[in-house]
Amino acid sequence: MRALRPPRAVAAAGGASARPGPRRAMALYRTEERGRPCSRDYRVFFKNVAGHYISPFHDIPLKVDSKEENGIPSKKARNDEYENLFNMVVEVPRWTNAKMEIATKEPLNPIKQDVKDGRLRYAANIFPHKGYIWNYGALPQTWEDPHEKDKSTNCCGDNDPIDVCEIGSKVLSRGEVIPVKVLGILGLIDEGETDWKLIAINANDPEASKFHDIGDVKKFKPGYLEATLNWFRVYKVPEGKPENQFAFNGEFKNKAFALEIIKSTHECWKALLMKKCNGGAINCTNVQVCDSPFHCTQDEARSLVESVSFSLNKESNEEEQAWYFLGK
Repeated sequence: MRALRPPRAVAAAGGASARPGPRRAMALYRTEERGRPCSRDYRVFFKNVAGHYISPFHDIPLKVDSKEENGIPSKKARNDEYENLFNMVVEVPRWTNAKMEIATKEPLNPIKQDVKDGRLRYAANIFPHKGYIWNYGALPQTWEDPHEKDKSTNCCGDNDPIDVCEIGSKVLSRGEVIPVKVLGILGLIDEGETDWKLIAINANDPEASKFHDIGDVKKFKPGYLEATLNWFRVYKVPEGKPENQFAFNGEFKNKAFALEIIKSTHECWKALLMKKCNGGAINCTNVQVCDSPFHCTQDEARSLVESVSFSLNKESNEEEQAWYFLGK
């Protein structure tokens, strides 16, 4: 069987709402909103620079090509770190509450708001935090296989792309695609499933050159890792659920460990796209992974998007306003 050939890695400098600046290259991915925000119909579809619909899950390369500009001044970039630049799809901007995520079970995998028990989901404000405390998103072309036990945690994956907590200084926009430097990783055990949380920083952040590994987060952003651990521990408590558990007693593992997890989840994604494993309800439709049996044409992709219907029903557009004060 022919090897899986993902599309050639390119610089990903921002979504449609990103404003180009002196440190940014041209945005190679754009977004198109359909439906009413804060409704169950709302979707954010992705397009490449040619204006063709693509899947952010399958068609955006995992790695940033070090031969491209990437929006990073080469004179400031360390050569050994080019190998550790990955594309991140931003789902949730920092300080917002709506639980937005790549719709893994829908054609072309647009971003949508998660729904549970018929209601849109929002992250609770747990004092002293307002919503998400990082720009939150995922690495494309990764998948945590729910049928495969992680050797580090002895728990199976959560059936999603691997999550990213971006700790840079800028509040990013939903749908932006940015190059990130991976610094470390936290092993969350969410209701018995392995749910890795990568810690990364926007490679275009003014302070990115200071961050090379997880220890630099402790040094230059004191308290951030502790806040991150606590956030993931208690974020479901306002829903009446118990505190979450962690692998390694909540220890953040370093960059080298994180890179191995990324490599493993990328291999799982390859197997998924080549139909070598049970993907269940995961939708693998893609436009650019030509060797995949799930490949579709540009015209077919456009038809899939245009076939999505929307309701005129109004839904709440209220962000979570309540504050929760949790006891020890």
